[in-house]
Amino acid sequence: MENNQKNYMAGFVPYGLAAFLVGIVGGFSTVLGPAFVKDIGIAYNNTTWTALATAISTAACAPILGKLGDVIGRRNTLLLGIAVFTVGNILVAIAPNLIFMLVARFVVGVGTAAIAPVVISYIVTEFPPTTMAKGFSLYMLISSGAVIFGPTLGGLIIQASNWRIMIWVCVAICVAVFIACLLIREKSSFKRKSLTGFDGIGAVFVLVFFSLVLCVPSFGQNFGWNSSAFLSVTIAAILTLTGLVFVEKRASNPILQGSFMKRKEFVLTVIALFLTQGLMQANMTNTIVFVNYTQPDNTLISSYAISVMYIGMSLGAIILGPLADKYEPKTVLTGSLILTGIGCALMLLFTENSSVLLLAGSLGILGFGLGGNGTIFMKVALSGIPAGAAGAGTGIYGLFRDISAPFGVAVFVPMFTNSITARIAEESVAKNGEAYAGATAAVSAVKMLSVVEILCVVVGIVVVLMLPKIHKKHESI
Repeated sequence: MENNQKNYMAGFVPYGLAAFLVGIVGGFSTVLGPAFVKDIGIAYNNTTWTALATAISTAACAPILGKLGDVIGRRNTLLLGIAVFTVGNILVAIAPNLIFMLVARFVVGVGTAAIAPVVISYIVTEFPPTTMAKGFSLYMLISSGAVIFGPTLGGLIIQASNWRIMIWVCVAICVAVFIACLLIREKSSFKRKSLTGFDGIGAVFVLVFFSLVLCVPSFGQNFGWNSSAFLSVTIAAILTLTGLVFVEKRASNPILQGSFMKRKEFVLTVIALFLTQGLMQANMTNTIVFVNYTQPDNTLISSYAISVMYIGMSLGAIILGPLADKYEPKTVLTGSLILTGIGCALMLLFTENSSVLLLAGSLGILGFGLGGNGTIFMKVALSGIPAGAAGAGTGIYGLFRDISAPFGVAVFVPMFTNSITARIAEESVAKNGEAYAGATAAVSAVKMLSVVEILCVVVGIVVVLMLPKIHKKHESI
């Protein structure tokens, strides 16, 4: 038993390094969007597009590359993902304008989409079922722990130099991790499979449809719900969905496996993900924008607060996550969701002069809850997956997990930034001054956002309480 534990833990090393890579670079990237748009002199609401570019490829490519991992092997997919991730960051570092940056961030997302499913697949297939939640907790700990210092270090590098230097540091880390993973040999019984029968047409429809899904709320809030841009994207999404359903029903080996997706454990988990996990990335970006409006001379305060959030996520993963191996997951989930609600509620106390303690307290408690429920969601949704379909299953789950956070960004970031813009217009700039108007508008907008997020958490708790008791029965695909 001890040898088996050493074997699966030793085999996890390259996957742990890859998780660390995505986490540490992701931490640096949290301060990239606002710094980039400020550098090239465009409005802060363009941070929506920089975040969305990565989100689209990360989410939409996850089931495609996850299924590819079942064909060419986990190790090959991992190395391919790290290589693409590295190229994407090189392109980010040299980006001269917004369009180039969007393409670069899209490439970064493709790399992430190749890495994440194979890391999760390793845990599902190689960790004993009784320690699966601990495996996911380890994954979340590495990912979140790596991000902890990213925002603060990134903010310090930007303050001392510029955001391009920060990204070149990320490139150096990418190269180091790629070399390390290349040198580590994996003992595996995996046999290369043929690409014959691979659902290529379905992969195209998956990529296009879920990319459009993420664009719908952003286009609506930025261009108007009656605009031609919003209506065009919405109609295209509906038509693509029709094509996707038709193609997947006819495919012998579809990208989106209905037998896996129709389970109650998966459906309810995805609903809860969309209602809650999107708060993470949205509140990180919104905190940076909030501080930029209220305390423009204190550029590091938001970086410190975001770092505390990732500390909270790491603690939540290692403290709350493993409890799902001993206690009913939905009971633990309810407690962790309550914590996310408390973190959102603290935003109601934000003012023009909010201290780093209040900002960090709000994000830290939010992160603690998110770290716990993110870990347990994986255990609930992925329990019972056969080893031969682990890549496809984790890719499908990764699609919805990865799309939930950017969907939250697509909804909550424009809601926040556009609300600020609208409230500034309502203020008497001539009387109060532009700086005062911006600060007042930011405070009002963040409180409105807090109420909306609390309502989402409440509905999320109701959904979680509807989950079946997975300790009694594990359904298979």
